[in-house]
Amino acid sequence: MSEEPLKIAMIGHKRIPSREGGVEIVVEELSVRLVARGHTVHAYNRKGHHVAGHSFDGVSNRHLSEYKGIRIITIPTIIPGKLSAEIYSLLAAVRVLFGKYDCVHFHAEGPCAMIWLPHLFGIRTVATIHGLDWQRSKWGGFASRYLKLGEMMAARYADEVIVLSNNLRNYFLETYGRAVWFISNGIQRPESKPARLINEKWGLAKNEYVLFLGRIVPEKGLHYLIDAYRQIPTTKKLVVAGGKSHTGNYMNEIHEQAKGDNRIIFTDFVQGEELQELYSNAYLYVLPSDLEGMPLSLLEGMSFGNCCVVSDIPECTEVVEDKAVVFKKGDVEDLTRRLDWLINNPQVVDQYKADASDFICKKYDWDDVVDRTTELYGKK
Repeated sequence: MSEEPLKIAMIGHKRIPSREGGVEIVVEELSVRLVARGHTVHAYNRKGHHVAGHSFDGVSNRHLSEYKGIRIITIPTIIPGKLSAEIYSLLAAVRVLFGKYDCVHFHAEGPCAMIWLPHLFGIRTVATIHGLDWQRSKWGGFASRYLKLGEMMAARYADEVIVLSNNLRNYFLETYGRAVWFISNGIQRPESKPARLINEKWGLAKNEYVLFLGRIVPEKGLHYLIDAYRQIPTTKKLVVAGGKSHTGNYMNEIHEQAKGDNRIIFTDFVQGEELQELYSNAYLYVLPSDLEGMPLSLLEGMSFGNCCVVSDIPECTEVVEDKAVVFKKGDVEDLTRRLDWLINNPQVVDQYKADASDFICKKYDWDDVVDRTTELYGKK
């Protein structure tokens, strides 16, 4: 596919390279592939520490100016903590006015609050709404209203809006009368790893644990999973892999809920080889969310050939179709019943595992995502 080289700015992620959330993964995956096709990409990183804590800062906080051909521009936030995201978005939006970009790609609702600025100066803008962030329980009144404002600004001022599910596409049409593009995230087939590091660190062996992997926030539904798991007589462990994200109180509640059950292991945030090993050796991967955008961790879990158990929200069921086990959102009894059945029927689990990777890797292809997104960048 022949493409005229474009100059593109990415705004809205925290930092790349980083696995702080789905937005960061999407920005990195898109940007690397765009550069490989001959486009120029500038990623506007936000100055600050990793959301899971200083110890996870890694390479993304070492004053990078370039990463895999992507130019990294780090935007100061002036005030640590409160208002840092808003200040970042404003300063990044002002900075792109001088970059002579063909397109500025805003990611997530909050940063889109500033999308009107490049639009005002005639610069083409694309917005990707990764989920309805204002619904997330971790945000208070001001933050929730600001996120909603960003959503409204995207609907009004973006030249093109991308959403990650049919559910969100219908939401924008019904709420704003705005037609948007449904372009999913992608995934590529990974390399499975034996349980080496995770065995040394947490005593985990292949097929001997149930995995939850994600941010420890209320909308991910971890409290349902712990309630359900504690009712099941099994020697398989429950591994909770993830760090808090502005939700220290919820994290404390989760630890209190798990107290006294030594089968439950908290790993904190994981990345690299440990992350690959956790995905590669799980008996089940469970995502019991009340709210999602498009869960990249679910795509990753299936790409490693896992038997996945998900809540019946559209953002999950659209992804898995009939290739995973689905339970009623928020229904601990239903989740308990399905987990118990799978733990006692390994042949069923093996069948789901046999189908998962081929299914998900064919359905969600990053090259197709880049093709369709690039078309929007240059659309006249």
